[in-house]
Amino acid sequence: MALIGFCSNLLFSATTPISHDYAQIGTSRVQFHTKIGVKSSYMNSGLSLQALQFHSTVLMKSPKTAVPNVYARAAAEKSIHDFTVKDIDGKDVSLSKFKGKVLLVVNVASRCGLTSSNYTELSHIYKKYKPQGFEILAFPCNQFGGQEPGSNPEIKNFACTLFKAEFPIFDKVDVNGPFTAPVYQFLKSSSGGFLGDVIKWNFEKFLVDKNGKVVERYAPTTSPFQIEKDIKKLLAA
Repeated sequence: MALIGFCSNLLFSATTPISHDYAQIGTSRVQFHTKIGVKSSYMNSGLSLQALQFHSTVLMKSPKTAVPNVYARAAAEKSIHDFTVKDIDGKDVSLSKFKGKVLLVVNVASRCGLTSSNYTELSHIYKKYKPQGFEILAFPCNQFGGQEPGSNPEIKNFACTLFKAEFPIFDKVDVNGPFTAPVYQFLKSSSGGFLGDVIKWNFEKFLVDKNGKVVERYAPTTSPFQIEKDIKKLLAA
């Protein structure tokens, strides 16, 4: 299955509303490092989310079976190209097909206060830079406030119908906890920094170079438009 134009043959209508409830967990305001090793406040994200706070992470229970030694196996992988994942239609996709491309990997949700701005901006930069060798890999996740509760077909329909998303969207995964998808254990272990080994919320982003190495990590409130300059640098490298 070609990853481009995956929005064809939709089976559902777009009836899922976007919730504009802001995420507020705990009582403390926390600053993020929007780049590895670079101090930056999320208040510079350009988004009007004054009340957005990330004090701790709320995880939803998962019915999946734990993968033995997932952390050790993921840490041993040399690049993101070593992983095989399932796409939104349940088909295996080897990420080696993205060798030589710059990637932005993001955990998405359909009912988050960040949904509309992120999907809109992600779709814009994807169309703008795809001809130059840029790809966005979106992984739905329901671990943050239960804001991605739909089935894969519903998620696909939502992204395609409301936001005309053409970038690849994959199977829903866990990004934290004992059932963390191996590709996300790799991303987290490769980036380090203040965000550490925990994804804080929906729409955290990882920028991966042409060799499959993580070079930047961005807080959930970082606007995709703010990442353009870093994307262009890697495309030119």
